[in-house]
Amino acid sequence: MDLLISVGLPLSLAIIMLSLGVGLEVADFRRVLNRRYPFAIGAVCQVVLLPVVAFITVKLFALPPEIAVGFMILSFCPGGVTSNILSKLAKGDVALSVSLTAVISLLSMVTVPFLAAWSVNHFMGDAAPEVSIAGLAIAMFLITTLPVALGVALRSFATDFAKRIEPTLSTIATVLFILIVVAALAGNWQLFVDNLGVMGAGLISLNIALLLIGLGLARVAKLSWQESKTVSIETGIQNSTLGITLAALITATESGFSPLALPSAVYGITMYAVALPFILWFRSR
Repeated sequence: MDLLISVGLPLSLAIIMLSLGVGLEVADFRRVLNRRYPFAIGAVCQVVLLPVVAFITVKLFALPPEIAVGFMILSFCPGGVTSNILSKLAKGDVALSVSLTAVISLLSMVTVPFLAAWSVNHFMGDAAPEVSIAGLAIAMFLITTLPVALGVALRSFATDFAKRIEPTLSTIATVLFILIVVAALAGNWQLFVDNLGVMGAGLISLNIALLLIGLGLARVAKLSWQESKTVSIETGIQNSTLGITLAALITATESGFSPLALPSAVYGITMYAVALPFILWFRSR
């Protein structure tokens, strides 16, 4: 189990982020400059609104400290590949989705360590493990930022090769995601069973609220329907694998899969059930 957490988990996330990078182009980053307004609305929803709504949800459901921290960690994670796929299925603005994923994923190296450290201390108090912000930032760079950058570079300088390996990397990433979620649940099975009711209700409520709030804010901001659908999905869909990995980094590997990982693991399953009705609705309009 220790080997799986200390080596397998970070390596798996790195492969998942590499698969994200291989699907990106430099133009995806440049596009932000040409579409500043819709990008700004999406970025505010992800970076500011999402954690605020998660914090309110944690308080409303009176979640146990470790589960509360897990909720907050999940809320700090960007959308990842899943949000891009769902935006495409919803007939949304895929280019905007990809640009948001690309930039927010890189920005998370700076934002997540500080926010995660604050959450741990705020909710766990004296029981909080010591969190090294510098250590988390370095880890975030190595397992998220660097693989994305390598993927983008590969796409730019070896385009044909990148396109050939992209489907294989996506398949590997999907399999690894499933294995990580199963392992995280198995490692905290009793805690999962004991808190499934309140945690499941909290996660589903948070997911629905974020999808609706993202959509509502985008419409108030007078974005197009395609852009609004994308902002909704980018606000409501998070990278649960990154959440599980962050939980493991915060609590170290000696304790097995961290209880802090439970919300991300459960969310990795429930988000599809919650997103499906929205995708069908978005496709119908």
